[in-house]
Amino acid sequence: MSNDARFEDGAEKPLNLGALDAEDLTVISALAQDAVFPATEMLWRPNDRRFALLLNRFRWEDDGRDQHGAERVQAVLVVENVTAVASQGIDPKDGDTILSLLSVTFEPGPEEPGGYVLLTLAGDGGIRLAVEALELRLRDVTRPYRAPSGHVPGHEG
Repeated sequence: MSNDARFEDGAEKPLNLGALDAEDLTVISALAQDAVFPATEMLWRPNDRRFALLLNRFRWEDDGRDQHGAERVQAVLVVENVTAVASQGIDPKDGDTILSLLSVTFEPGPEEPGGYVLLTLAGDGGIRLAVEALELRLRDVTRPYRAPSGHVPGHEG
């Protein structure tokens, strides 16, 4: 039986953050960096104007890593006010391919407050969400668990 980490360890709390501007989004992007997910865990509901991803997020904010090792947690990234979705370099029906999120950014459009939420993926993939206004949430939905690799993600160069 594995000994998964618990929220009670170190009195850590799950994340529940929102972003309404590009500055807020930089915090969420940093916390979601290196999250992994299968392409089948993306959902766009055009009638609700909502796009969501179920991520396995690395816990960058974890201060107890020296005691219990590297951890991940499942989190939901939800983007509201979405009017169109485009992707490059991914097959949304391929459940065997694991995607890795590098960053979440906002690019203003011709009519404020609208623009594009850009989800940059490793391997030159990406998702572009046209939005009427920036409104995004990142919320942890499970308890932390030991990262399968046992390591902190690294970036060369």
